[in-house]
Formats: sequence, structure tokens, C-alpha cells
Amino acid sequence: MKKSTPYIFDSVSDYHAVMNLKKPAHPLISVVKLEDISPNASEGLATIVFNFYTIFLKRNFDGRVKYGHKYYDFDNGTMSFYAPKQLISLEGVQPTKVEGWMLVIHPDFLHGYPLAKKIKDYGFFDYATNEALHLSEAEDEIIVGLMQNLQREIVERIDSHTQDVLIGHIDLLLSYCNRFYARQFITRKKVSNDLLVRFETLLKEYFKEGKAETAGLTTVQYFADRLFVSANYLNDMLKNLTGQTTQQHLHNYLIEQAKELLTTTNLSVNEIAYRLGFEYPQSFNKLFKKKTLLTPLEFRQSYN
Repeated sequence: MKKSTPYIFDSVSDYHAVMNLKKPAHPLISVVKLEDISPNASEGLATIVFNFYTIFLKRNFDGRVKYGHKYYDFDNGTMSFYAPKQLISLEGVQPTKVEGWMLVIHPDFLHGYPLAKKIKDYGFFDYATNEALHLSEAEDEIIVGLMQNLQREIVERIDSHTQDVLIGHIDLLLSYCNRFYARQFITRKKVSNDLLVRFETLLKEYFKEGKAETAGLTTVQYFADRLFVSANYLNDMLKNLTGQTTQQHLHNYLIEQAKELLTTTNLSVNEIAYRLGFEYPQSFNKLFKKKTLLTPLEFRQSYN
């Protein structure tokens, strides 16, 4: 089957035009009520790309969104986040009803503000569709209030203070979303704990089965793919549950394996480095010393 060419939205104005919305009050930022959207059927919006940050708060969405090879339905009161240039696929029956809010922010709007860098640190902009944020009723009210305030500032009060006020509101909204995601990791702890157990099982199997020696050092993406989550979601979930990132988990496990080999075998340091997946022994030595404050040889000698 021939793949459809994605429709690329380069600007806020372009999005408004295709969705049959009024011309935006500001060229770089807009808040839209999803009920007001009426896309041009002739445009063919099966796959789309936004060249700006996009934040959705959706309710009563009866369409389906595809991520990878799976389809996901949106529940009431869910939030999803997209960074510029991400591909979104809407397949199957087009939604006949959708309520909620959409905030679009062109990266140029953030230039000169710390938020331009900070926004890139929020991992949820790279989460998969099935990792959406599910809001409680109280959380929903907070987000809707911020969306409404943003809309009023954009439409009614453009002056010399507008950009500072809007940046402050966006910063606050993202901070709340970060908090709500942390809450979600806790309230869905069983799901998160199951994911942690599966991650640790995969990690042990990788070394037990000798994959490190043949395939090299494992990566965060390797585990994310096998756990069917995005790398950012896995990282944030582990950090919330254990206080450590995925990379820290990998490094700590590597060091424990190295310590065992150094104290229970006669393998040389180079042989151990290769067995653990390091292409260059120097890299192994550097990581080991960083974690233990000793070189591998010094560590081995301390046990003799």
C-alpha cells in the first residue's frame, strides 16, 4: 500500500486556514477550542507534521491515533504533547466529535527566554501516543483554566507585556503537566512496577545470554523497543520509581557485572571489557573509575 505524504503545517496561520478557523490573533501562538475545528476534507490529513509545539487536551475523541503498529483510543480528559517535526497518523474513521483545547507554540515565540531550552527537557514531548497524560477532574480544571487565560491574553490583551505573561503561563502549564505525570506514575504504580520488573529481566538476560559480547553495549532504545514504550517514558518512569535514569541503571548493572568478573575470574581487564560489550577497553576503564573511584586493576588488587 502506498504511504500517504504527510501534510506539513509550517505556521500557526497555515493550521488555522486548513482547519477553517479565524485568522490567529498572534502569528506564533494560538489557543483553539477543538469543537471549533472543521478541517478541509480535500486536504487529506491522514498523516500530519506540526513544525511547532502542540499540546492537546482532548475529550470525547472517537477517532483512533496510530503510533508504530498499534492503535489507541483517547479517553476523556487526556493530554498529549508533540515537539516540532513529529509525525502523527490519524487512521480509520475520522473523528465525528472531539472536545477540548489545543495550544500551538512556534519555537520562535520562545526565543530569548529560558523556556526555549527548558521546554526541550520535558520528556513527555517525545512520549508515545499510548503514554498520554490522564487527568483527574481537579487537574483538568487547572489545565482548562490556564488554556482559557492564555486564549484571553492572546485575543484581548496584546501589548508590551503580553509575551512575558504568555511565557509565564506556558511555563506554569508545563510545570503542572510534569507534576501530573509524576502523579500518574504513582497512581499507576502496578503498571509501572511491572514495567520495571520486565526491564530488569531483559537487562539480566542481555548479559546472561552473552548478547553484550556479540552485539556490543546495550542502549536505552534497545529496552524501550522491547517494552513497547518510548525511551523518554521509560527513562521518566524509572526515575520516578527508583530515582535513577535508564542510563544510570545500565551503568550500575555493568559495574556490578565487572566487579563480579574482576573478583571471580582470571580474565584480563581487556577481556572483561570486551565481554561486557565495550569496543574500547579505555572506555570501560573510564566508566569503572568514575563509578568506583578505582581503576579495574586497583579494584582487583584490593581483593587480593
